[in-house]
Amino acid sequence: MRLSSARARDARRAPGAGRRVTGIHTAYVHTGYGMAVSVRQSLLAILDQGPCYGYQLRAEFDRRTGSTWPLNVGQIYNTLDRLERDGLVEKGEIDEQGHVFWEITDAGSASVREWLAAPVVRAGATRDELAVKLAVASTLPGVDVARIIDIQRRSSVTQLRALKAAADPHADGPEELARSLVVDSLIFAAEAEVRWLDHTERRLAQHPEQAHSLALSTDRPRRGRPARPAVA
Repeated sequence: MRLSSARARDARRAPGAGRRVTGIHTAYVHTGYGMAVSVRQSLLAILDQGPCYGYQLRAEFDRRTGSTWPLNVGQIYNTLDRLERDGLVEKGEIDEQGHVFWEITDAGSASVREWLAAPVVRAGATRDELAVKLAVASTLPGVDVARIIDIQRRSSVTQLRALKAAADPHADGPEELARSLVVDSLIFAAEAEVRWLDHTERRLAQHPEQAHSLALSTDRPRRGRPARPAVA
């Protein structure tokens, strides 16, 4: 049986297929390399509990994150392929329904232990879309940055209210507790963004003479590497 056929069957018959897990979908989600590593290691950690097929692995990830970071089946299988290439997982048995079960290797289990024991180190300078947007806008003539900030703050406050409404301070089950931990993190991030927007608005108001004053530079950068200074 071709693996592609088994994957298609997984999507139809796996636990949770045909019904969508309710979750919070928000802009406050880490992207890029850090998130990719988190997904990769999370899937490994789930497989460390026992073999799973692709769609089952997706459902288990949703259960443990409250569906706040939805993954598609393609992402799951691409990650599994890379994990297999790195010797961290391997294909196991195929059941009577054609589900291909993936199993963790000893190296994969060791990787999970290392991940859980290590701190998450955030990059010192990440490309935050909102920060870059406001930074550039503040240098452009004719742009009402205060209005941009106000529009963003309204959106952020709306998102914050939705997150607080979805929070469950009395979560007692393992799935509910896991979901509440993620939602709490998103609430703190949203609150921080609103505070930062207020701070940015005050800073720009305090320095009106510096806003919209960055004209195009007359310097013409050269292509290639800068010339090395002459050595006497």
